[in-house]
Amino acid sequence: MKSGNHWTGIAFGVGLACFAAYQQFKLPVALPVLLERYGYDRILAGACMSVYALAGLLLSVYAGRLLERRGAVPPVCAAMAFMLVGSLLPLVAPSHGWLMLLGRGLEGIAFAVLAVCGPVVANASATPRQLPIVIGLTAMWIPVGQLSATALAPLALATHGWTLLWWAGAAGCVAFTAWALRIRGVPALAPASAGRAPGESALRADERRALGIAALIFGIWSGQYFAFMTWMPQFLVEVHRLGVSSALTGYVVPVVLVMVFNLATGAALRAGVPLGTLMAAGVAAQAAAWWCLPIAGAGWLGLTVLVVYGISAGIVPACLFGTPRAVTGASGRTAAAFGFIMTGRNLGVLIGPVLLAQIVKSTGAWDGTWPVFGALTTVAFVLAVMLARRLRRIESG
Repeated sequence: MKSGNHWTGIAFGVGLACFAAYQQFKLPVALPVLLERYGYDRILAGACMSVYALAGLLLSVYAGRLLERRGAVPPVCAAMAFMLVGSLLPLVAPSHGWLMLLGRGLEGIAFAVLAVCGPVVANASATPRQLPIVIGLTAMWIPVGQLSATALAPLALATHGWTLLWWAGAAGCVAFTAWALRIRGVPALAPASAGRAPGESALRADERRALGIAALIFGIWSGQYFAFMTWMPQFLVEVHRLGVSSALTGYVVPVVLVMVFNLATGAALRAGVPLGTLMAAGVAAQAAAWWCLPIAGAGWLGLTVLVVYGISAGIVPACLFGTPRAVTGASGRTAAAFGFIMTGRNLGVLIGPVLLAQIVKSTGAWDGTWPVFGALTTVAFVLAVMLARRLRRIESG
């Protein structure tokens, strides 16, 4: 592959994933306004976030197989069509919560495809030397999407209102479709299953076991992360009495740290630090942050907890996005492996925001959230230690 094609494929893959994350996270930054203006039920509001995960749960494995068979361009163009319709639907009658949910569901179908296509194309475009850094870049898709939505939100709310966030998403669909068609000759966008016998299984049994553990970790980790990030602005408004703009500033602190430590984790992997060890350390720190939450408050200790949470939330996804390549190597089975672990991720995203909303609604307070998510993240740490041992066996041949 020519050098220019390497970077074209990397830029397209990373950009695709970041755009998908923007579409998902335009909701949390607009949520306080939507709740106040249209009176959405909290469970419905959480479902508007979790419906992305329901689509991903059903479609991620299929998306990986489709990507292997057809290449990236046809699935991406189809996904952008779904995303465009989903972005425009809620603008018709935003006071109808079911229409917002339907639009988010169509966006979620597209997201399931883009969330697999983006990382796979970026990883397939990278040389072995570039790969650890590309893994870090790939893991940044969620925080980049969050920051993009957060940066646009003040302008949107001060001018055209929350609808500007949705119009920007619609424009992005058109732009990425044009980009995909323009670079369709790049090798990383071509089918990866050429030469494989018909009916041959994409993943071996031992690979499935390792990826199954990774999928469980991803499920638990993403559940607590998306619950935290979906409801954090509303938590800061209700509990700490911050204005919407101040809440968004607090929201940015862990997101920026996530991005920095996504890249730092890529550099550490490139330097030879074991992936499994890094992952276990990151999950342990995140579990500690949840257990410290009840004594954190809004002062320096609360800021410290946010910092620790942001650092660990940067380490863990970078390691998880590096796991498919670590398990399968350069075998051409990476797309199927990504589809496998993204199923776990989407299960967590489906449950996490709704679970937190249900806890707050049933208890009438936020205090019941930390023991539940602290315990779940502790379980994820135990699984991360198991995966680290399995990865060491794979590396030793």
